[in-house]
Amino acid sequence: MELNTATRVFSALGNITRLRAFRALIEAGPTGLTAGAIARSLDVPPSTLTAHLGRLVQADLLQSWRSERNIYYAIRVEQVRDVVAYLTMECCRGQPELCGFEGKASAAGQELEDSA
Repeated sequence: MELNTATRVFSALGNITRLRAFRALIEAGPTGLTAGAIARSLDVPPSTLTAHLGRLVQADLLQSWRSERNIYYAIRVEQVRDVVAYLTMECCRGQPELCGFEGKASAAGQELEDSA
């Protein structure tokens, strides 16, 4: 992952509403959630949430699609894997155990794999 891409990703996640939405979508897995369901679960007005979700889409962390009258959002698993790999490589020099991630990195990777 290039530095400019990492900056865009971390900037997009650097807001509590966007981070909460991203976490909800991580939990939802590849089927995603409707914008309305996300708004209700976060207790955020739909118009406000639309801007936040748009920022996550621009950072390539989410994908969106329309089905009838609903807009769905889901994580882009490959991009999330790239972010985790970037953090591991840049912060831990490719050795997650140096950063205290014994087993945690592989468990997180397995969770993403399972949700794909």
